[in-house]
Amino acid sequence: MVHPLATGQSLPPTRTFGFLVLPNFTTIGLASAVETLRMANLAARHPLYRTVLIAASAEPVVASNGMRVLPDYSIAQAPTLDALFVVGANPIDRSRSGARPLIDWLRQLAHQRLPLGGICTGSYLLAKADLLAGYRCTIHWEDLLTLQEQFPGIIISSQLFELDRDRFTCSGGVAAMDMMLQLVARQEGGQAIAAKAAELLLCDRVRGERERQRVPLRTLLGSAQPKLSQVVAIMEANLEEPLGLEELASLNEVTVRQLERLFHKYLQRTPSQYYLQLRLSRAREMLLHSDVQVREVALACGFSSPAHFSKSYSRFFGLSPLGERRQASLH
Repeated sequence: MVHPLATGQSLPPTRTFGFLVLPNFTTIGLASAVETLRMANLAARHPLYRTVLIAASAEPVVASNGMRVLPDYSIAQAPTLDALFVVGANPIDRSRSGARPLIDWLRQLAHQRLPLGGICTGSYLLAKADLLAGYRCTIHWEDLLTLQEQFPGIIISSQLFELDRDRFTCSGGVAAMDMMLQLVARQEGGQAIAAKAAELLLCDRVRGERERQRVPLRTLLGSAQPKLSQVVAIMEANLEEPLGLEELASLNEVTVRQLERLFHKYLQRTPSQYYLQLRLSRAREMLLHSDVQVREVALACGFSSPAHFSKSYSRFFGLSPLGERRQASLH
């Protein structure tokens, strides 16, 4: 990568990203975000980003793993920021004690039109502050139902991360790295920097916004629907040679009509649609993580021909299997 000074370009100003750490915050989410920005600085050979830790007070904050971190600033002393990310607690602290100053501060920043983000359960505090209305957001799959139940008016997805205008949320863990790489890539000349930063992080593939978290079905259904969970487990074990609806119903001692009602009520799709989604998701993993030929991927995922596979894949993901691989190779 050619350094901007070598081409006569002016260096971009340093942007300050703040990370508000809540008690019991997840260190992997914080580290994934901060280290990605540090690698972007190394890749650019210029301090594109400055990161600062902020807390409710100047006292050390204890993470969920027991680690203590000393914030650079309290919310009362925070410097001028270009974006702020709330690093949420694990588990979520649903108590109201101590939250009001944070909520008031976040609302003040939103009024100033500062971009706000949430890492892991950080979305919960943003929602509590009424700062996610009209925005798409996400949260760790363990807390999806909690967010849906307590804030029914907001738009929640099961994506790895969501970048919606000036709201940036991710599901936590290493998804914070993917989100930061995408934010870096959005800046002028940022794609090459993000790609180099990913290499420095030993990240073989930059995951995009369209990728979903792997949400266990038991989390979505609880323990009330063992028949449905059993059917899905059979589907997952038979992707190469998909079973017919009648056979799935018979194996689980239900009628086809009962099976269709279960899928419609709890998964909002037909059994065939869900089965197809499982097969296409498996195909996508093979395309992105192996060198298997497209024809072999099609057969391994239960498609009778490459043409049928390509048509189904394009309809579901918005680009062809070959297009998916080409796009991945650019990162």
